[in-house]
Amino acid sequence: MYIKRYTIAAFILMALVGGFVFSYVSQETRSIDFFGIPLPSLSIAIWVVVPLFVLYLASVAHMSFYSLLGSFKLRKYEKDFEKIIDAIIEAYLGKKIRKHTFKTDRYRLMGTLLENTALFPTGEIIGHTNNEKLETALKSIEEIKRGEVTDLKPYNLLIENELVVQNERNRYKKGDLSVEDILSNPSKYAEELKKEVYTEYVKTASIFNIEKYKALTSKESLYIVTARVNAASFTLDISNETLLTLIEKLDFNEEDFIKLSSVLSHSEMIPEQRMKLFELLSETHEDATPAYLYTLFDLEMIPPAAEILDNSQADEYQKFKAYKALKDSNKHFSIELFI
Repeated sequence: MYIKRYTIAAFILMALVGGFVFSYVSQETRSIDFFGIPLPSLSIAIWVVVPLFVLYLASVAHMSFYSLLGSFKLRKYEKDFEKIIDAIIEAYLGKKIRKHTFKTDRYRLMGTLLENTALFPTGEIIGHTNNEKLETALKSIEEIKRGEVTDLKPYNLLIENELVVQNERNRYKKGDLSVEDILSNPSKYAEELKKEVYTEYVKTASIFNIEKYKALTSKESLYIVTARVNAASFTLDISNETLLTLIEKLDFNEEDFIKLSSVLSHSEMIPEQRMKLFELLSETHEDATPAYLYTLFDLEMIPPAAEILDNSQADEYQKFKAYKALKDSNKHFSIELFI
């Protein structure tokens, strides 16, 4: 654009100078030797214009060169801008691995910050970005938040990504995915989602299917399974050996063992099986002994509980010793108050 204007102005100037020389200075013709080479005889006005034309060519070449450099630099900024948009999208999507190579210093700084920053779209920004790629990503995020299902494949996110998990959860809730789809394809779905589905699944599943996917057992799902033992609906007839297998897959502490016994206290498990279960657990897990004591006191099996307390150290099981002392004094309190 500027070279075109410059060319028009330059030719007008050359025409004016040539015309002035021809009209008011001289109309003669002259031949000039150029490094010993005689040039054609031309009007003096033309010889005056020739240096101007040469200067014009040199200046156009100069401007074209720097215009080309400027276009290369502008292209770098445009490419880096696209990469910044990608970095923003990846930050919004919570992508873990984010790495872009920037050509310009300013965008390199912004890119480094974005690649190490978590962003969360807030407010009404959809429709105000004037960028199609950004708009598409924002709409996908909004759809997932509303419980809808969207296509996240173009973003190449890991299965553990929060949006991917929620998107698959939405598919499951809408019936697009079955329990078997998720539990039978462990490599396709996040551990979080599989455990959620399994926890829901064990509420009605048979003991065979519970054991089939027992690798996904969590504390919550185990409590649900134990609550179904001999229950009025969705009854489970489950042996202590099976329960021990499920428990061993979890990292139980003292509170967890007590909670498990408390859950069983509200189930229809026969007292003998419940006592035996915690007796076996106390033999292999020291943290299970308080739960065994709780079980015995809850079932009013005072003699075996007293034997354990009598054989313990003075500073062990203080709460249960206090409970027994109250029982011995005919003071009746619920064992729940001592756990």
